[in-house]
Amino acid sequence: MSNNDLTAQMSRSPTRTIWKLAWPQLIMTMFHVLIGMTDVWVAGYISREVQASLGIITQSLFFLLVVAMAVANGAVAAISQSIGAGLEQRARRYVGLCLILACLLGAVFLVVGLPLKDLLISALQVPESMRPVTHYFMTVFLLLLPPYYMLLITNAIFRARKQVFYPLYCMMIVTGLNTVLDLGLGLGWFGLPEIGYKGLAWATFGSVTCGALFNLALLAVQGQLNPACFAPWRWMKRATPYLVKVAWPSGLMQVVWQSGYLVLYAITASLPGGAVNALAGMSIGLRIESLLFMPAMAFNMTASILIGHYLGARQPLEAKRFGFRILALGLVSISLFALVVWQFINPWVALLTRDTAVAAQAVSYLKWNMLAIPFTLTSMILAGAFNGAGATVYNMLIMGGATWILRLPLAYLLGHEVMNGAEGIWIAMFCSQIVQSSILFYFYNFKNWQRFAMIRHRNGQKG
Repeated sequence: MSNNDLTAQMSRSPTRTIWKLAWPQLIMTMFHVLIGMTDVWVAGYISREVQASLGIITQSLFFLLVVAMAVANGAVAAISQSIGAGLEQRARRYVGLCLILACLLGAVFLVVGLPLKDLLISALQVPESMRPVTHYFMTVFLLLLPPYYMLLITNAIFRARKQVFYPLYCMMIVTGLNTVLDLGLGLGWFGLPEIGYKGLAWATFGSVTCGALFNLALLAVQGQLNPACFAPWRWMKRATPYLVKVAWPSGLMQVVWQSGYLVLYAITASLPGGAVNALAGMSIGLRIESLLFMPAMAFNMTASILIGHYLGARQPLEAKRFGFRILALGLVSISLFALVVWQFINPWVALLTRDTAVAAQAVSYLKWNMLAIPFTLTSMILAGAFNGAGATVYNMLIMGGATWILRLPLAYLLGHEVMNGAEGIWIAMFCSQIVQSSILFYFYNFKNWQRFAMIRHRNGQKG
């Protein structure tokens, strides 16, 4: 079947096309949720300090992975648009270029990060009782950066090629191994040595490394690691600018977004009272919220794939229509799921902590953030559409602005000055999601974001 015939077939069955790509990614994201749930459960069984440290370091790890996520977004845009245009050789060469970048960037951030770890821990205002655990987590997670960069970028390569089952298989391996090692090394199950919080760190390291090796093996089997996939330097010089054009706003947005979360942790950690309980409750809340947040990522990634494909096929109006279809499907399905999840909030929180004060903070966090689910979903799905189009500058300006201009000042004002408690911080998060999603929707509906694609439309205008 030709590329044009395939595109026409997708347009005739839009809902089927969306679900065919979304459901494997939906299940994949649930494995991400299981990883987080297991980590938090084992950490809570050890101590609340370990649980709170894990939350801070997990967020810090996201900050350290921003360049990998930026390159992954660039990979999806470049590869999916190339495939949509029928340019298979260009797509293969972008695969090779992204693999080279994964190796180089992972190594660079490891070398830069190790000497700065103490400075970062100090900047986070980590309470003294949590510092030894936080320091150990930070050291191991820095060593994890090279394989984690490879894991994220290879998963993006498979998604861009619509091979969405391979990232699913990869995450099944990562989740299974992480669970066994968490329980074995963290709590001494299965006859493994019990090394407590150190076991949690090495469980993450081992499972992610195995996932990255699995993906590389699959690419080798598909012939994506042979010399022909690595283009001459002259081609790379011409191809890299578009990748950079997509990646740098995405990377800067991740820096702005993740640093905003780190500041939010610092605002929470410096509350006049109950800071450790609030941090631990936030860590639990984030894990339970991920039951909804991570499935929303499936629709985010599906939007990136399909928008990129249709823009590559020079069909900008159909690309926009697919974005609205994905948004409607995601809003209905995940909002209904959120109503079901809310019925079980208290027992799930109780499963993750035995501390009543921590549980109360987790429920408070979840109340406000689950009310924000429709707005969070809108932001995530439209951001995915902009990623696929290469219009990542919109995500950077809108999401970054909502974080630093609204969320953080309001969080400090409500948390420290008005309400003197963590609930003020959760309310600030809710308000910022409303504003952010509204602006993203306006830009998607009324602005010409299709012009950021690298493939020219039939009318000669760049889309």
